[in-house]
Amino acid sequence: MSDVKKKRDLSELRSQRWFASDDMRGFAHRQRTQQMGMRRDEFMGRPVIGIINTWSEMSPCHAHLRDRAEAVKRGVWQAGGYPVEMPALSVGEVMVKPTTMLYRNFLAMECEELLRSHPVDGAVLLGGCDKSTPALLMGAISMDIPVIYCPAGPMSNGQWRGVKTGAGTHTKKYWDELRAGNITQDDWVDLESRMTRSAGTCNTIGTASTMTSIVDAMGLTLPGASSIPATDSGHPRMASACGVRIVEMVWEDLKPSDILDKASFLNGLVAYMALGGSTNAAVHLVAMARRADIDLSLDDMAAMAGKVPVAANVFPSGEYLMEDFYFAGGLLALLNKFSRHLDLARPTVNGQTLGENIAGADCWNDDVIRGEDNPVVPLSRGKTLEVLRGNLAPNGAVMKSSAANPKFLKHLGPAIVFDNPGVMNKTLDDPDLDITENTVIVLRNAGPVGAPGMPEWGNLPIPKKLLKQGVRDMVRICDGRMSGTHYGTCILHVSPEAAIGGPLALLKTGDLIELDVEAGTINMQVDEAEITRRRAEWKPAPQAYQRSFAALYQQHVSQADQGCDFDFLSGTAAVPDPAIY
Repeated sequence: MSDVKKKRDLSELRSQRWFASDDMRGFAHRQRTQQMGMRRDEFMGRPVIGIINTWSEMSPCHAHLRDRAEAVKRGVWQAGGYPVEMPALSVGEVMVKPTTMLYRNFLAMECEELLRSHPVDGAVLLGGCDKSTPALLMGAISMDIPVIYCPAGPMSNGQWRGVKTGAGTHTKKYWDELRAGNITQDDWVDLESRMTRSAGTCNTIGTASTMTSIVDAMGLTLPGASSIPATDSGHPRMASACGVRIVEMVWEDLKPSDILDKASFLNGLVAYMALGGSTNAAVHLVAMARRADIDLSLDDMAAMAGKVPVAANVFPSGEYLMEDFYFAGGLLALLNKFSRHLDLARPTVNGQTLGENIAGADCWNDDVIRGEDNPVVPLSRGKTLEVLRGNLAPNGAVMKSSAANPKFLKHLGPAIVFDNPGVMNKTLDDPDLDITENTVIVLRNAGPVGAPGMPEWGNLPIPKKLLKQGVRDMVRICDGRMSGTHYGTCILHVSPEAAIGGPLALLKTGDLIELDVEAGTINMQVDEAEITRRRAEWKPAPQAYQRSFAALYQQHVSQADQGCDFDFLSGTAAVPDPAIY
C-alpha cells in the first residue's frame, strides 16, 4: 500500500500503560512478569503480542495449535516483540452440544475482553473450526487493535477402499448407505478409523474452510494462509510469519478498521460463492459486518451468488479435497480467476493490496480450480446461496441450490411437521409412515432461541423405507442450520423462527408447501384467515433455561437474518480501556 502509516512511538502502545509507569502498579506488573522467569529486557520496550489460542483436546481440528503457538512466538521474538499465549474457548465441532453456535458469541466476548483487559498491543488469533473464525474476528473487530488470523488449516486427504472421502460429507453419504443396507456394520466401523487422518479442519468446503477462505479474501490472514493443510511444513512457517508481521502491524497501527469496509466483505463474498461455501457463512458474515458497523444483508449475498458460480471442484459440490485445492494453487489462484469481481485495491494485513497479493497466482490444475467458463455448477443449474421469502419465511430463509436435486427446485408437496429431532428420528423410520419423496419434511424449534443456539439439525434424515427405494433427496425445511459439509434440498435459517412465533410455528402436517427457487419464494398454501386463527391460538413453549449462559443467549440473541449476535455487542460504540490504579 502507498499510504503505510508512520511507525508509532513506544509510548503510544497500550502495553506501556501497564509496564512503563514508575508507580506501585507499574512495579507490580514488571515484578509479576519477572516472576514467570522473564528477564526485564525480554519484555520492556517491546510490543506485547497476544496469541489467542483455541487449542483443546476436545477439538481435534485444533490439536496442533499448541505447536503453532510456539511457531508464532518464534516469529514475534525474531521481530522484537514479547509474545504471550492466552487460551480461549475452543468451540470445536462434533463434541460440543447442543451446538458450537450457542458458544460463538461467548468466544467473541472472551476474545474481545482478553485483548482489552490485558496489556496487549496486537494479537495473532489461532482458530479454524467452524465458529472459531467468526467468533475470534467478531471480538477482534470490536476491540480494533492490530490482529492477524492464523487459520488451523484443513486435515489431510481421506480415502477409504480407493475412494476419496471427505469429513462430514461422506459421513452422511455412508450413513444413508448403512441405513439402506448397502454397507455393513463392519464397513461402518472400518470407515470410522480411516476417514479423518490428521489434525486440522474438515477437508471439504465445509464451514471451516468457507470461513477461513472468506477472511483470507477479506485481507485478515497472510495471503493464501487458509489453503495450507494443517500438517504441511508450510503451516508452521506461515504461523511464524504471522508472528513477524504482527509486530510490524503494531508499529504501523494497522487495525481491522483500516482494512474492512463494505468492499472487503464483498471480496469475501466472491470467495464464498466461487468455493460453493457453507450456508452457515450467511449468519456469520452478517454478524461480523455488524461489529464493524457495515451494512451487509442476505440480499447482498444473493446478488453475488447470482454473478459468481461454483468453481472449486471440491466436496461437497465437487470431486476433490482441500489438499488437492492447495496443490492446485489454493485460494489465491481461485481469486485470480475471479479478479474482475474483486475490489483489488483493498488493503490486507501484509501491507499489500489484494490485487498485489493475487497477481501472478498460478493455477496448476484447472480441473480442481475452474473459472467462469467451466464452472463446477453453472449458474443456470444452481447457486451457492439462494435467499427465499414468503409467508413461511417473511425475513428470509437460505438454501444451497447447487447442492440440491434440480427436480425439487420447483415443488409442491404436503408437510410432515416435527417439533423436536427426537420424535422426528423415531417417526421417520416407521415403515407404516405415510410419506413419499414428494412430502416436505419440516423440523421447527431449532432456531437461535428455540434450540437454543441454532444447531446443525437441518440436513433432516431421509426415511429408511425411501432410502431403500433409492431416494437420496427430498425437500426439507428447518429454522436451524446444516453442516457445511452436507448437501440436499434443505431450506434453512427460516426467520423468524418458530420459537418466537414465526410462521413456521403455525404450520400443520398436511399443509401444502410451495417452493419456487427461481422466484425466490417459500410459502404454505394456507389462507390468511386460517393463519390468523392459528396465530391467536399459538402459545410459546416454556423456557427450559432459567439460568446459565443459555438463558442469557435466549434473552439477547438476534434472528438468523440479523447474524445471531447479541443485541448489546453489535456496532462500534466506544468502550474505554480499563482504568489502572
